[in-house]
Amino acid sequence: MNISELESIGLKNIATVFHNLSYTELIQHELDNNECAVTKKGATAVDTGIFTGRSPKDKYIVDRDPSNKNIAWGDINRKISSKIFDELLEVALEQLSNKNLYITDVFCGSSAASKRSVRFVSEIAWQSHFVKNMFIRPTESELEVFKSDFTVLNACKAVNDKWKEHGMNSEVFVLFDIEKNIAIIGGTWYGGEMKKGIFSMMNYWLPLENKLPMHCSANVGEDGDTALFFGLSGTGKTTLSTDPNRALIGDDEHGWDNHGVFNFEGGCYAKVINLDGKSEPEIYNAIKENALLENVVMYGEGEVDYEDSSKTENTRVSYPIEHIQNHKDDLMAGHPENIIFLTADAFGVLPPVSKLTKEQAMYYFLSGYTAKVAGTERGITEPVATFSACFGEAFLPLHPTVYAKLLGEKIDEYSVDVYLVNTGWTGGAYGVGKRMSIKNTRACINAILDGSIKDSEFDTTKTFRLHVPKTLGDINPEILNPRNSWEDKELFDKTRDKLADMFVENYKKYQDGEHTDYSAAGPKVES
Repeated sequence: MNISELESIGLKNIATVFHNLSYTELIQHELDNNECAVTKKGATAVDTGIFTGRSPKDKYIVDRDPSNKNIAWGDINRKISSKIFDELLEVALEQLSNKNLYITDVFCGSSAASKRSVRFVSEIAWQSHFVKNMFIRPTESELEVFKSDFTVLNACKAVNDKWKEHGMNSEVFVLFDIEKNIAIIGGTWYGGEMKKGIFSMMNYWLPLENKLPMHCSANVGEDGDTALFFGLSGTGKTTLSTDPNRALIGDDEHGWDNHGVFNFEGGCYAKVINLDGKSEPEIYNAIKENALLENVVMYGEGEVDYEDSSKTENTRVSYPIEHIQNHKDDLMAGHPENIIFLTADAFGVLPPVSKLTKEQAMYYFLSGYTAKVAGTERGITEPVATFSACFGEAFLPLHPTVYAKLLGEKIDEYSVDVYLVNTGWTGGAYGVGKRMSIKNTRACINAILDGSIKDSEFDTTKTFRLHVPKTLGDINPEILNPRNSWEDKELFDKTRDKLADMFVENYKKYQDGEHTDYSAAGPKVES
């Protein structure tokens, strides 16, 4: 590549540039640099250091006109001055200068009308491998004329020694300058910062073009019926969209424009804690040469212990989407027929499947509910409700209602059916009840996708007022209405009302008179 392109952003005395290396070349560099180990199945495995997840409190956006008029400033989107950004840009440039550099050019977005060109710069080979897995790989002819719309400088070895003086959270920094089209990363090696950083930018760019960015997985049936799966981590978004009978469009990030649904990425990023080949064969079999494992525990001759969480519960694998045998080659499909909101309700209150009205869909989209359980995070010993607007609040630069409004418009325009599916607990809360079986959850999903759920007679639950089928295939009818599956009905009522109160309290922030209020579609606790 032309070195002047790198020098123009301030890099100096660049040694060797490894530009758009092949997988074989990258893996050899990882081995030569002692960055990885190789598993028995041929995948490479790396450790991301002390950070085994994102650092959301270290993410900042430059307070600059005109983007500052669009951004919803607050705990999610923190301001930083252009002066501090420029200081830390110099820190990053100093770290990356006088080094061999790995440059990877990719696309984000498979729709020609909506994609962005992104250039990643790093001194770590496996980080180039990661983005090669996760984004869309241009053809040779596309690379010849490639011009980046946005650049990410990953200076993970650099830290901000002046973070207290700058009024920041720590020595880690993940910074975005929207007007300059550049992001810088320092102090953390975690690969997901690069992936989610560009997702955040797509969440800024696309709504301004009346296109909806979505934190969801998507697949399509043989007849062209597209389905979207929204859900927070641990709800089954990747697992349930990876279906041998339906082509996978993508497992995490999508857009919805006038042409239909399109994947932002060219790969998948799956959790692998407790992974086994019987329950998740597609993901298990995708972990082979070119796949990149993060923070797993290995033993013997390249064996991986997927049950060992001693490094982190958040063990991950990235792999090219081609590793999923049944995937959509062009990573696009038409407008969806069904949208499924996934939640892992550890309170055991929500039904395994509910059909939502348009107003309920808006309410539950803005609520973005799931529940953490004991063991997933330190200090959690009983279920804790988690609300993340649009099932991805951490990545929304604009106000959540902007995305909700777009979703509502598209639901109306394309007559989309919306369902809420609980992959969490039944028969009692976590510790008493049991997790919904994958078999029953799959049966619910299949009934949605083949349309047979519409043949059911529906009941309306108390308090949450959700529409649940009385019968559905071979599923035990007692499970379909959660109260029936609890032995202690009085305890169910108390737990249900407790969770309903949490929903009501969380939703108050949207009842400011400035936006459409969908609270009437939410739960109502009778006094």
